[in-house]
This record gives sequence, C-alpha cells and structure tokens, in this order.
Amino acid sequence: MFDSRPHAGPPGWPSAVPPPGVSGWEVPAVSWLLDHCPADYRLYAGWRRHPVALAWLTERHVEAQLIAMRQAYREARVEMSDYVPPEGISELMNGLEREGVRLLAAARGVKLIHEALQGKTFVAKL
Repeated sequence: MFDSRPHAGPPGWPSAVPPPGVSGWEVPAVSWLLDHCPADYRLYAGWRRHPVALAWLTERHVEAQLIAMRQAYREARVEMSDYVPPEGISELMNGLEREGVRLLAAARGVKLIHEALQGKTFVAKL
C-alpha cells in the first residue's frame, strides 16, 4: 500500500492522497480521481490501469462541472424565482456557491495529481 506517516504535498494537494514519492501513492490517487467522476467511469478498467489518462479525463470533467455551476449561479435567480420561494432561492444560491468552492479545490487537486503522474517534481519553497 503506501506509507501512512503524515507527508505534505504541494499546496492544494488532496489530503486523501499521499504525495508523490510515497510508495503506492498512485492507488489512492486513482480512487480519489474516480470519486470526482461519474460512477460509470469505474467501469473502464483501462482508465484505472493508466492513471495519467484518468487524470486527464477527470480534469475535463471537473472543468465542465465548474462551467455548469457558474452558469447555474448566473441564471438561478431569474429562472427559478417563479418556482422557488425566496428562502429556497437563497438556499439554492448558497449551495451553488459552496459547490463552486468545492469544485475549484477539486480542480486544483486533479491538476496537481495529473502533473505528478506526468513526472513533475514538487519542491517545497521556503
């Protein structure tokens, strides 16, 4: 598996994934990437066998989700105001905002994992 001692990855590195250089880090990285994709992506064994391809695909999926959230945030008040009471609109907007923040963090983590799988070395800065 991987070394369970605490390690620090680069800023934005997912806490559930050991940083590159830790033996076996790719296994939890693949699981983490799949957690950010539709469940059906788990059906494709080749994507698990080639984590760099999975990371490439996951980047595109998370980016598409960000685009959708931004569009929904722009349109929600106008398009939903006839169907959802004001407190519901407020809850909708809060949820969209929180989901946007979560997706931004996921996008950063996916990008870092993809770079690491391509061989990028991260060096701690003082």
